[in-house]
Amino acid sequence: MKIPKRLQPLIDDGLIDEVVMQLMSGKEAQVFVVRCGEELRCAKVFKEAKQRSFKQAAQYQEGRKERNSRRARAMSKKTKYGQREQEQAWLSAEVDALYRCDGAGVRVPKPYGFVDGVLLMEMICDEEGDVAPRLDDVELTPEVALRYHAKVIQDVVRMLCAGLIHGDLSEFNVLAASDGPVIIDLPQAVDAAGNNSAQAMLARDVNNMRAYFGRFAPELLVTRYAAEMWALYQAGQLHPDSRLSGEWAEDTHQADVDDLMAVIDDVKAEEAERQARLHDDGEDER
Repeated sequence: MKIPKRLQPLIDDGLIDEVVMQLMSGKEAQVFVVRCGEELRCAKVFKEAKQRSFKQAAQYQEGRKERNSRRARAMSKKTKYGQREQEQAWLSAEVDALYRCDGAGVRVPKPYGFVDGVLLMEMICDEEGDVAPRLDDVELTPEVALRYHAKVIQDVVRMLCAGLIHGDLSEFNVLAASDGPVIIDLPQAVDAAGNNSAQAMLARDVNNMRAYFGRFAPELLVTRYAAEMWALYQAGQLHPDSRLSGEWAEDTHQADVDDLMAVIDDVKAEEAERQARLHDDGEDER
């Protein structure tokens, strides 16, 4: 096929040997199947800002840090330079999330490089060697649905332990590959510790998966994995290989405000005594 303009530099540099076909075109990017040596891979070509329709919602960007103060000021003032930098930061956030997920053992397409707005990554295939379909396009047996759900939940846990929440997880963003479910599309990945909407987004992701897999295995519809993993995460007890039960009861215990204030007063009194001792010791030394 005719080589797309954005892929020509990668052809010239020897990163891609051949463009085989266009796989899909979405609101964010076009994806091509390319040959790199003897291996077929995917090249995700991100569209220019003026051609993209995905809203870079502040809700998703909250918690993402910009270390360069000049860029941060320009981005906040929405200057032309700032808008360009905002676009680059948005693209870099997706690529960074993909690398972080891959490094954390989450089943995502393996990334091979990001050059001039083009992300080279693993091509995900089904058991016949064809491009893997999205979950929305397949029918599952109850046994496969339970197995796939367990794997997705494990990957959501690993993402959370790596400080990330997908933010838009559904049957449209998971592929049914030969080795099981593969999570894709991370432009809106959320910083778990720095985003005030993190808990709600995690619950939405997990509950979307519960609803989808519950079509084939109805027993999943009564599970409460989102509440369980968030409680463990907040308590510092969630680990990449944590085994969850899917059962969770809300703590209905009402805090005793008087007891709490008494504890606070005791701590203040102890601190005042400590400061007084330090002052007295200082006077004695003089």
